[in-house]
Amino acid sequence: MLRFCPDDVRGGTSNAKMRTLLFGLALCCANIDIASAALDTAKIDELTGLKGKLNDKEGVYKVTFPRDDVKVVVDGWTMPPFMGLGTWAAFTKAAHTEAMVMGDTVLFEDEVNSAMSAALDNGLSVTALHNHFFFDQPKVYFMHIEGEGTVEKLASAVKKVYDTTKAIRGKDAKPAESFSAVGQPSLPEKNSITAAPLNEIFGVRGESKDGMVKFTIGRPAKMHGVNIDKEMGVNTWAAFAGTDANAIVDGDFAVTEDELQPVLRSLLTEKINIVAIHQHMTQEEPRIMFFHYWGRGPAKDLAQAVKGGLLVGGLLKVSSPLQN
Repeated sequence: MLRFCPDDVRGGTSNAKMRTLLFGLALCCANIDIASAALDTAKIDELTGLKGKLNDKEGVYKVTFPRDDVKVVVDGWTMPPFMGLGTWAAFTKAAHTEAMVMGDTVLFEDEVNSAMSAALDNGLSVTALHNHFFFDQPKVYFMHIEGEGTVEKLASAVKKVYDTTKAIRGKDAKPAESFSAVGQPSLPEKNSITAAPLNEIFGVRGESKDGMVKFTIGRPAKMHGVNIDKEMGVNTWAAFAGTDANAIVDGDFAVTEDELQPVLRSLLTEKINIVAIHQHMTQEEPRIMFFHYWGRGPAKDLAQAVKGGLLVGGLLKVSSPLQN
C-alpha cells in the first residue's frame, strides 16, 4: 500500500495538491461508473417484444429479427434471412441523454413510406433508404434509423416502426407491385401538363418538353476547393407528366443533414412517396444528402407539396416576376 506524506520527497506534492488529485481521480472514476452503467435491457425486450443480446465489450444491446415472412429470391436463388435479411436496432449509452439507438430495417416497397412516417412521427431520424441487391423478387429496401432519448422512448418508437410493417403484411403477405390505389385512373399515353400554373407556384420558369414540365433549383456547395452548383449536380428537381388533373411528379431533393428530417416529414405529410435516401458525392462542403420521391395526383397539388418541402428546407425564395 502506498502512503502519502505531507511533502513526498519523490515529487514534492503537498497535502492540498494530493487531496485535489485524489478528488479528481474519484470524480473521474465516478463518471466512468456512470458511463458504463448497464442499459435497462429488460425494458428494451419488453417494449420491442424481442429478446436482445448484449455485447459487453462495446456496451451495446441489440435486438434483431429475420424477415422470414416473405420469400425473397435474389438472382434466381431463394435467400435465407441469415444472408442479409435481418432487421435490427442497437442501443447504447448516449453522451447527452440516457440512450442512443441505431438500426437497419428490412422493408418491402409497400411498407417503406408507412414505416418512415412511423419513425419520424415517434422521434426517430431516417438517415438512409437504399437497396442491397440486384434482381431481387420482390424488391427489398433497407431503411436506416437513429435517435437519442430515454430507453423507453427509443424502444417504443422502434416497436411502432416494426408494428407498422407487420400490419401491412398482415393484410396481404404478397408485397404490392404499384403505388396506384384500386380505381385510380391510368396515366395517359400523351402528356399535356400546363406549365403556367406550375411556374407561378415555384416562382421560376420550368423547362417544357412533349407535354412535360421540369423545374431544377440549384444550391451552392464546394468540393475539392471548387465551387459547384446546379449544373454540377447539386440541385433539387421536380418533373411533371400526365395531365393537369391526373399527373405524376418525380424528382430529387438536395438537402443538408439538418434539413433532411423536416423536409422528409413535409413531403410524407402531403402523401409524396420517398423512394431513396443517399449521398451523391464525397468531400463536399456542406455535406449534402439526396432523396428521391414519387407522387400521384393533380399537377397543382403535387407542385404545392414539393414547394412545401422546398420552403421547409429554405431552398426556395419565390420572387416576382418569374425567374428563369
